Amino acid sequence: MTGPLAGIRVVDATQMISGPFATMVLGDQGADVIKIEPPGAGDVVRYFGATRGGMSALFATTNRNKRGIAIDLRQKRGVGLLKEIVAGADVFVQNFRPGAADRMGIGEPALRAVAPDLVYVSISGFGERGPYADQRVYDPVIQALSGMAAVQADAVTARPHMAQTLLPDKLTAITAAQAICAALFARERTGQGQHVKLAMLDAMVAWLWPDGMWNETLIGEGVVNELPGGFNLVFETRDGFITAAALQDKEWEGMVRALDRPELASDARFKTVQDRTAHVDAMLTLVGDALRTRTTDEWLGRLRQQDVPCAPILDRQQVIEHPQILANKLLRESVHPTAGPMREPRPAADFGETPSEVRLPAPQLGEHTDDVLAKLGHTQREIGSLRDQGVVA
Repeated sequence: MTGPLAGIRVVDATQMISGPFATMVLGDQGADVIKIEPPGAGDVVRYFGATRGGMSALFATTNRNKRGIAIDLRQKRGVGLLKEIVAGADVFVQNFRPGAADRMGIGEPALRAVAPDLVYVSISGFGERGPYADQRVYDPVIQALSGMAAVQADAVTARPHMAQTLLPDKLTAITAAQAICAALFARERTGQGQHVKLAMLDAMVAWLWPDGMWNETLIGEGVVNELPGGFNLVFETRDGFITAAALQDKEWEGMVRALDRPELASDARFKTVQDRTAHVDAMLTLVGDALRTRTTDEWLGRLRQQDVPCAPILDRQQVIEHPQILANKLLRESVHPTAGPMREPRPAADFGETPSEVRLPAPQLGEHTDDVLAKLGHTQREIGSLRDQGVVA
């Protein structure tokens, strides 16, 4: 094991996306991650979306680099087994609703009693207080409450739109992974673990704020250039769609040259960044009308020649085949033991000295139960008895 988190053990009692994605990032970076699931169905994401061999693509790509064990945490003996595992761990992550872990006997005080320097992580939808604290949550609920759906609203009708990807879930995961690493770094300095609490709502609002809430940032009078949100930089060409962003003055000068519209360079509405911001609708209309007159390849060539940031808007299959994706060697192919042939991105960060790697495919339910318990000193007879009692699977 060579990743930067080699030697760190993480116990993952989360389900759905935010927790599993976070712990997968840690696993990609070398941590030994043990995923805890309930016997029977396991994590519901196993069955959601494109599926083969009893495993969904979504589960496979958010749970790699983990060992899987099935424990019934509703049983006292199951809680005892979890504590045995946590006693040798550095990090414990759960995403039960606030208060549930304490009622189960696996709250922060209970687990710190067996692992004093533990980094204990609680991921929730809304936090521990307030009118929403005890409500169930899914990604679209956070998109709605955070303002994300409003930011994505149709420019003409103002109808809110959901992002067609699990953005709050995955953003919360990345935030959690970063916070866990920071807590581990603090422990290296102080020798003390701590309780890290993260609400999906908090992560989403904090992420959205810089550009999505800029009109709500400056308080009081004297604010200029207020805009409803970010710019819609999707432009139609004769045969497809592109994006092009001319934010700096030199980029705007390049844009007007590429468009063969030199008169726009001296147009008072577009002379500076402030001018273009104040007249953004007029600017985007002019650019959009011009870009409809040529093909995507023609425009990309002209815009790149003038050093204007631009790209084609690709569909999913085109992303897989794009020369830049291929040059980055971003996608890897493998054969999952049950799901079969699959492709997925490699770990995105490239560590020069402690490389990340995909060591393990996403586990089948309870795949490593015997191995994990045996390493804790349980005999095969004991494990068999626990299985017969429904404590493990």
